[in-house]
Amino acid sequence: MKRVLVPLSLLALLSCAAPSTTTKVAPYAASAPQVVAANKVVPWGLAFLPDGSALFTERVTRSIWAVAPGHAARRIYTVNEARANGEGGLLGIAVGPTYSRDGRVYLYYTTGTDNRIAFIRRGSAARPTPIVTGIPAAGNHNGGRIVFGPDGFLYAGTGDAGNTANAQNASSLGGKVLRVTTSGAAAPGNPNSSRVWSLGHRNVQGLVFDRNRNLWATEFGQNTYDEVNLIVAGGNYGWPTVEGKGNDSRFRNPAWTWSPSEASPSGIGIRGDSLYVAALRGGRIWRLRFSGTTISSATSMFQGSFGRLRTVMQNPRDGSVWITTSNRDGRGSPAPSDDRVLRFSRFP
Repeated sequence: MKRVLVPLSLLALLSCAAPSTTTKVAPYAASAPQVVAANKVVPWGLAFLPDGSALFTERVTRSIWAVAPGHAARRIYTVNEARANGEGGLLGIAVGPTYSRDGRVYLYYTTGTDNRIAFIRRGSAARPTPIVTGIPAAGNHNGGRIVFGPDGFLYAGTGDAGNTANAQNASSLGGKVLRVTTSGAAAPGNPNSSRVWSLGHRNVQGLVFDRNRNLWATEFGQNTYDEVNLIVAGGNYGWPTVEGKGNDSRFRNPAWTWSPSEASPSGIGIRGDSLYVAALRGGRIWRLRFSGTTISSATSMFQGSFGRLRTVMQNPRDGSVWITTSNRDGRGSPAPSDDRVLRFSRFP
């Protein structure tokens, strides 16, 4: 199938606190959601362009879609070399810091042999250009979230690919948070001059920076604790020795935990003094109030309203909050059978 990439500039026309399992359900007020895309198949990554329009990926179809409120979503590219195996496929997406000059859009996806990070260019139908290859891949625990930090470097959350030994193996890119340049090299200042920024992770699927340049990450636990972690350079987060809070000085404790039944956290966003976590198995958004590096409370929002939730992000252009559902990924959710991208003009 021929791949077509339309000019994206036209889219406008279209110290960790001890973990806690204590939660609080509070009233909230939000606008009715606008459905900006419907009848999709497992939308996964989401990124905003300078004009306020958005790009999102579909894990299974390996498609990139472009959408702006009030305009129909348009399929603009298909990553034919991606493979939708289990939890793998076309996953994260991030708009490059020099997009206005070079049109680069970065992708994280699974192939038949690995997970990798690559970029495509606005207006080009060329194959993606890989910058990081060899990230372990499997039917599960592929990680996949990518985000550019305020330092201009690319951060990627990876999974252990079902092999727990990868997480503590400094030579493996699995079970890590990576920090790389736009060419895929180890970023200046990385521990041991490697691409690994932190290690000891099971499956990182959410990354976000706060206004103080702190990096927060969501992580799937195994049977007992899902986590939100404050990521620091060289930090070891304990997997597989520790799940949740431990008593081992070698490892950093999570900033917040839940049981997998009420969370299974994927994407994480930020707005003001709150982190927002999209919960898959939990079927809700968690609002986490934080100050500095301490999370003080968790509020459950939209429980049961939209089914499994994959991604939550604030649009920096207009302040709206967008979320994506993940109901067609074969997990037996009782929620609506289609997947949607939703936009809230007012969000608590």
